[in-house]
Amino acid sequence: MSRYILRRLWQALPVLLGITIVTFTFVELAPGDAVMAMILTDMQTGGRVVQIDVEALRKQYGLDQPAPVRYLRWLGELLQGNMGVRIRSKIPVLTEIGQRLPATLELMSVALLIAIVAGIPMGIVSAVRQYSWLDYLLTAGTFLGVAIPSFFAAIAAIYIFSLKLGWLPTSGYSTPGQNFGFFGWMFNHAQYLILPASILGLESMAGISRYMRASVLEVMRLDYVTTARSKGLGYTTILVRHVLRNALLPIITIIGLRLPGLLGGALIIETMFNWPGMGILYIDGVNTRDVPLIMGMTLVSAFTIVISNLITDIAYSFADPRIRYE
Repeated sequence: MSRYILRRLWQALPVLLGITIVTFTFVELAPGDAVMAMILTDMQTGGRVVQIDVEALRKQYGLDQPAPVRYLRWLGELLQGNMGVRIRSKIPVLTEIGQRLPATLELMSVALLIAIVAGIPMGIVSAVRQYSWLDYLLTAGTFLGVAIPSFFAAIAAIYIFSLKLGWLPTSGYSTPGQNFGFFGWMFNHAQYLILPASILGLESMAGISRYMRASVLEVMRLDYVTTARSKGLGYTTILVRHVLRNALLPIITIIGLRLPGLLGGALIIETMFNWPGMGILYIDGVNTRDVPLIMGMTLVSAFTIVISNLITDIAYSFADPRIRYE
C-alpha cells in the first residue's frame, strides 16, 4: 500500500506542474496586471498616479520581466517551500492560505457529511419503496436539488431561514465581540455553519441519493440475494448484510468524484455567506491580479483534489477485500 501511495503522489507531480503552467498562462493572457489593478483602485479613491510610478512599481514587483522568467522564478521559490508574497500586502501567500484553508475544509467536510448522512438513507428508502409515492417524492426532490443553482438556493435560503423566519444568521463565521466560552462558541459557530454547509451539500446529497437508489436496485436483482431469500432469511437481514455492503462500493467512488465539485462550489458559497475561507481570498486575488496568490491557491486546490482521490482509492480497497493495490 505504501508503494502504491508513493507512486500515485509521484504521478501527480506532472499533473500539478501542468495545472500551474495553464493557470499562469491564462492569468498572463488576461488584460492588465497587478499594478494596473492598483491604479484603478487608487483612481476610484481619488488618488493620482503618474507614468513614472507605474514603471517603478512594475520593476519593484518584477513585472517588467518576461512571463517565462517570472514563472520559472515562482517555480524556483516553490521548490524551496515558498509560494511568494502577496503583491500589495506583502504577506506570504502560504500564510494567507494557512489562515483561510481550515475554514474551507471545515465547510466542505460538513457539507459532505450532510450529503452522505442524508443522501444514502434517501437512496435506500427510495429503492426499497420503488414506485411508491415516497419514491416519487424523493425522486422529485433530488432532481430539484440537482437542477437549482447553488447561488439561487443560497439566496432563497437566506431569505427564508434568516430574513423571514430568523432561525439562522445571514452570513459570517461567528458572532463577534461575544465571550461564549468554548461550548457556547461551538454552538454559536454551528448556527453560522448550518446554512452554507447545507446549501453546499445539496447537490451532492441529491446525486448520492440517486446513485444509491440505482446501486441498491441493481444488487437486489443479483443471484446471491435471490439465494438468500430462498433460504428464508429476513428482509432486513438481507438488506443489511448482503445488499448494502455491496451497494455502497460504487458510492465511495461517487463521493470521491464529488469532492472537486464541493471545492469549486465552496468558492461561490463562501462569497454568498461571507465565510472567511479561500473563496473570498481567491476572488480578491483575481480582482487585484495578484499572480502569486492565484498560483498558490490553485496549486493547493489541485493538491487537495489529488489527495482526496487517493483517499477514495484507499477507502475502496478497505470496503472491498478483493481489491489490492500492489
